[in-house]
Amino acid sequence: MLRITKQADYGIVLMTHFGGNQDDDVLSAKDLALRTSLPLPMVSKILKLLTRFGLLTSTRGAMGGYRLARPATEIRLLEMVAALEGPVAMTECSEEDAQACPIESSCRTRVNWKLINQVVHNALEGITLAQMISPAPACATLDQQLDMSVLTKSLREDAENIR
Repeated sequence: MLRITKQADYGIVLMTHFGGNQDDDVLSAKDLALRTSLPLPMVSKILKLLTRFGLLTSTRGAMGGYRLARPATEIRLLEMVAALEGPVAMTECSEEDAQACPIESSCRTRVNWKLINQVVHNALEGITLAQMISPAPACATLDQQLDMSVLTKSLREDAENIR
């Protein structure tokens, strides 16, 4: 089963709390843990990762805490997942810095896995934190939620490059 980790899931939940923070207040790890009912040690670990990857900024001190480093409309789901899980790759040979695979010469699935990996990558790139905060209207289709013109063009280019 393909599934993001609990850490990535919780990290995205935390990011939506920042994105929905209209006053752009600094939020502490303790406040976020209380608001989300997530364990404080996990919240602290996730906030440090998100800060290290430039998605959050931190302020020290008694009134310190965290806030978004950029507007929610400029933060992509792909960035959040990569910050919390590492590079998005469906298989080991799909990773950008993948080493030569010992069965590459006889593998019939490599090209298709690369294409599938690119579809997942583009889907995550096509969704912003702002979109994660605001649920899509009930009548919206996935095509309407994603910027399909960008996704389709990118997929065509990727398919041509992979083959």
